[in-house]
Amino acid sequence: MTRPAQPTGPAQPYMRVVLDVQQRIRSGRLAVDDKLPSTRELSEEFGVATGTIQRALGQLKTEGWIYSHQGLGSYVRGIPVDDDAASASAGALSRLSDLERRVLALEDELRQLRGDSA
Repeated sequence: MTRPAQPTGPAQPYMRVVLDVQQRIRSGRLAVDDKLPSTRELSEEFGVATGTIQRALGQLKTEGWIYSHQGLGSYVRGIPVDDDAASASAGALSRLSDLERRVLALEDELRQLRGDSA
């Protein structure tokens, strides 16, 4: 018995929408603060129900790709900062702050050794 061919695209229709919108943002076809097409327009473009589009937009919003204004539509926020990159940045800032405190302490100690007044 032969197995059916495995699909090459996303299994869920909403994921096809999510991935397409993400690609449009990554490629620059959609820029920060650009308005996305309406739910109805996206539904027609992708050939899926409006509920599928709403689910996709909800995921994009949760992941930080888009934002929305009640009654005005959805807009591009941009490419979300990777959690690992955000953690690395926070760690670097913390280390920089520690180094700054150490330098200030060493400068104070040096002034005391020299007999300088602050």
